[in-house]
Amino acid sequence: MYDIIIKNGTVIDGSGRPMYRADLAVSEGRIAAIGDVGAAGAERVIDATGQYVCPGFIDVNNHSDTYWQLLANPELESLLYQGVTTVIGGNSGSSLAPLTDPKIIRSIQKWTDVEKINFNWLSMEEFLNEIEKRRPAVNFATLVGHGTMRRGVMYDRTRTITPEEIRMMEQMLERSFEEGAIGLSTGLKYTHAAGAGMRELSTLAKIVASFDGVYATYVRDEGEGLVKSVEETIAIARNTGVKLHISHLKAVGKKNWPLMDEVFNHIEAAALNDVRISFDVYPYTTTGSVLYTFLPEWVTNEGRKMMLARLRDPGVRSTVIRDMQKKDIDYSEIVIASSDLSKMLSRRKISDLALLYGKSPEETVLDFLIASNGRAIVSIEALSEKNIAKAIQHPFSIISSNGVGYNIQHADTGELVHPRNFGTFPKVLSEYVREKKELSWEEAIHKMSGKPAEKFGLQKRGVLLQKYIADIVVFDPEKITDKATMEDPYQYAVGMRYVFVNGTMVLEDGVLHTGKRSGVVLQRKKNWFSW
Repeated sequence: MYDIIIKNGTVIDGSGRPMYRADLAVSEGRIAAIGDVGAAGAERVIDATGQYVCPGFIDVNNHSDTYWQLLANPELESLLYQGVTTVIGGNSGSSLAPLTDPKIIRSIQKWTDVEKINFNWLSMEEFLNEIEKRRPAVNFATLVGHGTMRRGVMYDRTRTITPEEIRMMEQMLERSFEEGAIGLSTGLKYTHAAGAGMRELSTLAKIVASFDGVYATYVRDEGEGLVKSVEETIAIARNTGVKLHISHLKAVGKKNWPLMDEVFNHIEAAALNDVRISFDVYPYTTTGSVLYTFLPEWVTNEGRKMMLARLRDPGVRSTVIRDMQKKDIDYSEIVIASSDLSKMLSRRKISDLALLYGKSPEETVLDFLIASNGRAIVSIEALSEKNIAKAIQHPFSIISSNGVGYNIQHADTGELVHPRNFGTFPKVLSEYVREKKELSWEEAIHKMSGKPAEKFGLQKRGVLLQKYIADIVVFDPEKITDKATMEDPYQYAVGMRYVFVNGTMVLEDGVLHTGKRSGVVLQRKKNWFSW
């Protein structure tokens, strides 16, 4: 007697192999049988005729932790409606542990209001225990944020890091691996991490390699310096043997779009030379970024306080504006998503504010940064659709959201979130697979399940095999569709019929059971996962 039998479905098992017709049985949270289960009984039988049965999707570039949704709203409904059953946090250099001091959590203040948060952890072990207590709706694993550790040893100081401080970071990283972390992330675009050099990064990457973890990096420059930035990160991987993953690979700005082909060449050459490399991509031409990252790099050197001081200095300010005008960015098209200022400014374009105050878009950006104390999230149409298609099709790519799990009620905050939070995975399946046929169903599912599970070492997950964990989705291939838009992002995807997390049905007949949160914390401990 099985717990669940899914009959008559078309199985896409996540390995990349061709789809096939089969029944699938679940018992005690694991896949008990795949094939013809005959007359075997079950407490629940689901007829999946005309439906695809796949592994649950794994979002390797997720920020539900640092945007605080994982703890405040652990239902993460927008992810479940997409079929996401596992997320990896701690991305872009920011993780919620380890902390040398509770005040270090200010390193993520660009994403959430830390003044309203009570912390009861410092170590990675304590943090993961807290996540378990919150009972998330999806499985959660985390990287260690380089920026979090760096602030832990340097605070807001922006001088050259000392050998002793690097040794402290080494110890923090080793302990975090021993307590369950699965890799290291960097956000080299951000002001505090920008000072990290090859020696510092390579030293830490060697530790990651010793644990067979993943080094996931948000590279220094996604504009005209993209190629050089990718070369740097490949050199680190080549010198240390670490598994390399490039986060949300993209070329920002029209004049930089041609650089993507050169980047792909470097990635392919690295793979031929035994660098274990991959990257993730989301299917939108609109970015979601911290506003100060659009400034010339020299302006943000030495941290946020120094940046704001420069912007307030009339002489320096004129130089900043001159250099901004040289960049291939239409600042007037930037849309404000959230900031420390009034909610009424959300959804407003810089061009609207420039017209209102009679200033240029560049001046308006600087005024807004000063008024918001440097903390503002914005979006802008800056990516090439052709590059996105190439990246999605590329053999080394993984599909991810670079997003957050929300419920629709979050709209009441007035925040303009990116539609990728609600639609990434269905958008790839509906647009790039079903409509454009630029990717097969099997390839797409592999990039969402089996491939990320293998890359990040998520054992017994990502593929539908007997004795594997029953993270399973069942969806209608003709109806799976994203609904979220830039103008109205708070819309759940449709077409997902059933979602199982660790064998528990959390979405039934397209309706989410919000009371059922069956996610677990996935922890690497000396190369094994506990669950």
